[in-house]
Amino acid sequence: MLLKKLMLCLCLLAPGLTMSQDLVKMKAGMVAGIDQIGLPIALERGFFEKWGLDVTIARPYATGVDALNSLQAGENDMLQVGVPMIGAVLRGMDLVALGNYSGSAHKLGGDATIALIAGAGSGIVKGDLKSLKGKKIAASFGTINHLYVLGLLEKAGLTPADVTLVNTPPPDMTVALLAKGIDAFACWDPVPIIALKDVPGAIEVIRGGDVISYVGFNVALRPWVEKNGATIEKFLAAVSEADQWMRANPKAAAQVATRWIPGLKQDVAEAAMQFNIQQADRRLSINNYKALWSAEDRLNRLGFIKSTFDVNKHIEPKHMLKVMKDNPKLFSDLPAIPANAMIGSGYVFKP
Repeated sequence: MLLKKLMLCLCLLAPGLTMSQDLVKMKAGMVAGIDQIGLPIALERGFFEKWGLDVTIARPYATGVDALNSLQAGENDMLQVGVPMIGAVLRGMDLVALGNYSGSAHKLGGDATIALIAGAGSGIVKGDLKSLKGKKIAASFGTINHLYVLGLLEKAGLTPADVTLVNTPPPDMTVALLAKGIDAFACWDPVPIIALKDVPGAIEVIRGGDVISYVGFNVALRPWVEKNGATIEKFLAAVSEADQWMRANPKAAAQVATRWIPGLKQDVAEAAMQFNIQQADRRLSINNYKALWSAEDRLNRLGFIKSTFDVNKHIEPKHMLKVMKDNPKLFSDLPAIPANAMIGSGYVFKP
């Protein structure tokens, strides 16, 4: 009886804190990238429990494609995934985006967590994107790093036909560069930072630059979304609190990342975290609709996908909007969303 009274007092002192037997169980998945680390922070810092959830996180997947396969197989309820969502929806997977794990609600753009790294003797010049012509460049097809390469080529006035694109998983990119099997690669952190340390003579050709608008969503299958609105809102509140803690404590957040990304060292994690916190914005706005639309538009124009879909049918903002309205303090350290980018109930994006 005394224990129950104590727990009741704790619940009254900390709104959202729930007795352990009342925690809602759910399974979540992530990719092995620094930009995904808000999810395990929410677990380690106790934010999920505070908001009434008992979350199990799967081992980090190499790419979003691998993560989506786990969702389709029923191994997870929710994922953090970006560009691979596009191909999955076009193949008939009924995905719904619920909030950002990385990106920007206050501006169109935001790709600070991605960089293009070139090897010594490649002939590629730092800051000169035109020097990519004729080179062999690694990217993971159908992911955000693939989209970034395509954006870089367009910015340079080049086409995919002007280079040789090599489909390469992120864990293999540094080895490929070291073996001179490729001239350069584009990837999310921590891979670029590791390559600069481990590959003699490697250079950072460009980092970020608002070349693309980052696409990084919390996604789930529609039948699960339709039945679990309250759980979704608890989840989004918990990871939003984790993001805020990460933005305020980048060094400690980097330490969490070393426990979740295989082989990641503290110094690399700290370097990567400085870029990550620039994009740790769970909110939704018109800019995030534009980000998804522009990603599929570019892939379609360049012939990598044969069709597109209506982004309105695959983004459900109401749960994130409720979290934003009910818990403004969770986002008080972020730039305000401009009035002309804010969305409300019933919003419909028109390209």
